[in-house]
Amino acid sequence: MGSKKVMVGMSGGVDSSVAAAILLQQGYEVIGVTLQIWQDMDEETQKSEGGCCSLSAVDDARRVANKLGIPYYVLNFKDIFNKSVIDYFKEEYFKGRTPNPCIACNRHVKWQAMLDKAVSMGIDYIATGHYAKVLFDKETNRYVLKKSVTDRKDQTYALYNLTQEQLSRTLMPIGDYSKDEIRNMAKEIGLSVATKPDSQEICFISDNDYGKFLSENCDKKIIPGKFVDTKGNVLGDHKGIVHYTVGQRKGLGIAFGKPMFVVALDAENNTVVLGDDREVFSSELTASDLNFISVEKPYDGMRVGAKIRYSSKEAPATIYVLDNDKVRVVFDEPQRAITPGQAVVFYDGDVVVGGGTID
Repeated sequence: MGSKKVMVGMSGGVDSSVAAAILLQQGYEVIGVTLQIWQDMDEETQKSEGGCCSLSAVDDARRVANKLGIPYYVLNFKDIFNKSVIDYFKEEYFKGRTPNPCIACNRHVKWQAMLDKAVSMGIDYIATGHYAKVLFDKETNRYVLKKSVTDRKDQTYALYNLTQEQLSRTLMPIGDYSKDEIRNMAKEIGLSVATKPDSQEICFISDNDYGKFLSENCDKKIIPGKFVDTKGNVLGDHKGIVHYTVGQRKGLGIAFGKPMFVVALDAENNTVVLGDDREVFSSELTASDLNFISVEKPYDGMRVGAKIRYSSKEAPATIYVLDNDKVRVVFDEPQRAITPGQAVVFYDGDVVVGGGTID
């Protein structure tokens, strides 16, 4: 029997490049691919934006593939990216929610579409340069997703949607290493991307200006409305709910004589609810569109560490199961700026229990 084949998603960055190199060393037959998902930018923007889908990403990934001596392809996933990431991103903002496009991209594009493509080509696995680990637990007979060795770089928050079937065909070779170790390995192999900076912003938005992107790319009009306090008193005018997110203080465009924060967005009435810092805290949330990994389903009273955004710390919480595939999550301590549309991800130590979308 020949060696197992693996399709590696290569962004031209150091992480996915080293992932491909490690898999080669482990004896896999490696095929490199870059997912072309955003070709509407002009060439200049694509080059300067970087991100994981730009022209420079393709150049860098091709160079790495040549250096490693592996076949390399560019796959056009533009349609699925538009539908499952861009359209979702726009719709959520107009509903007064704050979307998480990287989670949608991981779920629908990087895993679903890339894995379908790999399977259709007779390839056994897909692999990415994510800082996370996939293991099989013999006791529960389930695949589990675990945090990477470096907590600071851990990317499991954005991967909670992976299914058992997807995890059974997924390799994440860099979860056992720190970022410094990965950069050193890239240098030793002689990869030109060893010192390339990490991409930070959302790949399809230049200058991190969501409002500008939405006003230029949506058929819907962004309609100004009223700022109100938590009792419904009108405080002033806002420039459209898509410009605000829960917990925001800066950029409200109006002075109140004391710090005011966005407490909620009411899409139905087109109002932005403001309050003081105390009113941004809350002790519970409900979540839907759930996916569980380490267990088949949650149970009432399940204790977890819950994370309400990529950059937040886990907080002790209890899960209560509701009808209609929802859960209620009650935190031991109130949490700041629980934001509808973002993910809540549940942990048991370094194991991802599962997660869902905050209602």
